[in-house]
Amino acid sequence: MPEKTSARTGRPPLTERRKAETRLEVARAAVDLFLAKGVADTSAEEIAEAAGISSRTLWRYFPTKESCVTPMLTGGIEHTAERLRSWRRDQGAAELVDLLCPPNPHASDNLRTVRSLIRLTRSEPGLRAVWLEAHRDAEPAFAQALAHRAGLAEPDLAVTVQAAMINTALRVAVEHNAWQPETGVAAYQAAIRDALLVAVHGFPTN
Repeated sequence: MPEKTSARTGRPPLTERRKAETRLEVARAAVDLFLAKGVADTSAEEIAEAAGISSRTLWRYFPTKESCVTPMLTGGIEHTAERLRSWRRDQGAAELVDLLCPPNPHASDNLRTVRSLIRLTRSEPGLRAVWLEAHRDAEPAFAQALAHRAGLAEPDLAVTVQAAMINTALRVAVEHNAWQPETGVAAYQAAIRDALLVAVHGFPTN
């Protein structure tokens, strides 16, 4: 009898989608409370109650109360990784910038909240650590996508540096935009495009 395979394609199973939805609900509740009360004066129990889950469930998803905001910070990073994987070998740096800069379907929904959260990372070391950790964890995924495009089994030094440049450009662009006066999605995307252009063109030659 042929062996059955368990390969899965398409949308993730309902349980995984529900977990992702719960994590996002917790993140939104945490951000709202942090902005309203401050991180120090917000408890994990309050976050759980606002999200409609038990404290025990919250601790299954997140190791600290600050880490509850992670899903609000990683949507753009995951979007970038997907775009990098779609960058063909016959396309150049200009096409890469175009790939990374089309409207993100999640950007307009959460932009104001994310901007407020990024501003909060300036004065809240725990949130700053979560923000930097999200980018640190994303960099290997960027490097692996670039290595695949280059036909490499593993990222080499050049690919690793390229991934770091893209990663840093995205982080700096989002921070720069967040610390400006209130702007819309167009200005947010323009900041990302400008930062990526600096990264892909490198240093001036003169």
